[in-house]
Amino acid sequence: MSRHLLLVEDDASLHRGIEFTLRQEGFGVTGVYNLADARSAAAGREQAFDLIVLDVQLPDGSGFDFCAELRAGRDATPIVFLTASDTELDVVRGLDLGGDDYITKPFRLREFLSRIHAVLRRRGPSPSPAAAADEPALASGNLRLHAAEMRLLKEGIEVALSVTEFRLLSLLMTHPRAVLSKEQILRQLWQHDGAFIDDNTVAVNVRRLREKIEDDPQQPQKIVTVRGAGYKWNG
Repeated sequence: MSRHLLLVEDDASLHRGIEFTLRQEGFGVTGVYNLADARSAAAGREQAFDLIVLDVQLPDGSGFDFCAELRAGRDATPIVFLTASDTELDVVRGLDLGGDDYITKPFRLREFLSRIHAVLRRRGPSPSPAAAADEPALASGNLRLHAAEMRLLKEGIEVALSVTEFRLLSLLMTHPRAVLSKEQILRQLWQHDGAFIDDNTVAVNVRRLREKIEDDPQQPQKIVTVRGAGYKWNG
């Protein structure tokens, strides 16, 4: 079954080009041009989209707002932002809100497709119910990570994670006390597509993850920074 993406882009020419390219790659595409139609498409679809390609500047609002709404509703659908702005503030804001990647216009189609595939690989195939039931949970303190179900429980309460956050947490928890450099994390999470990713993305995702799992994110006890070396899981 092919992956189905939601494309939210108001530039008609760019929209047509992206949609054509995605369909040529075998994706199903629902294309809309504004936030109102994006909300309707997301709410009206029985099964969640596999990924959302989301323009930041739209005629009826900001793609950042739509992302925030989805994450507030515990929707973990991967989101790749498209924007004309490459300022660090905008990039960090998009990642902070729960975006999985950020592509600056104009972009090369090869890079665009590579990064779409990379985000989808991080999501991976949906496990069967039997596989999810048999998969043991990773436990550390008050956290339980159910890898097959892509679920995190903190003191029994589910914590909403983006795909990138989930992959990062899983990587750290499966390598307890090992110091992982930013470069190692990039290679593991983005594999061959790491050349397109700024290592600042790792720091942003670590900070965002700390805000969700640490009792005091300002003095983290679970994800510890090893100065000059990287991060380690203090489980």
